Amino acid sequence: MIRSSLELRTRHTVGRLRRIARKRAVRTRALTILVLVALSECWAAVHAQQRARSVWDGVYTFEQATKGQMDYSRQCARCHGDMLEGDDEAPPLADASFLSNWDGLTVGDLFERIRTSMPYNNPEGVNREAKVRIVAYILTSNGFPAGDTELSSRTELLKLIRIDAAQPKK
Repeated sequence: MIRSSLELRTRHTVGRLRRIARKRAVRTRALTILVLVALSECWAAVHAQQRARSVWDGVYTFEQATKGQMDYSRQCARCHGDMLEGDDEAPPLADASFLSNWDGLTVGDLFERIRTSMPYNNPEGVNREAKVRIVAYILTSNGFPAGDTELSSRTELLKLIRIDAAQPKK
């Protein structure tokens, strides 16, 4: 039986349209899966970041604090003292006076104060990484424990870490 050219073209066109529709459906499903995976990853990251932490949770590493001590000696000790004791012009950065001033605030608040105003004569002269190491040194000098993860230099993450003068009850 001989088929008309119109019938053959119609079948060919219908077949081609079906293949195109299948490819589009596969692409749409793949794109949907990718979007869902990305959204779940974002949700998990936001949820993990929003979990309140305290300086008592080991939020910096010992190595970071050790390097911070060297940065502190070069950049901060001339005003705040070798032992972080402060003087008439610069506040102490350790012990009860420091803790009473910063209790209830965040590590992000402390970092931002240091980042934007210290050293007072050249705040831009010390980079973010050195300043976050100095914060780690200040934390260790106040008796807060070191942990396994370095303190981030991202302010938004540091704002999630409370400075608690007394260790919270678990």
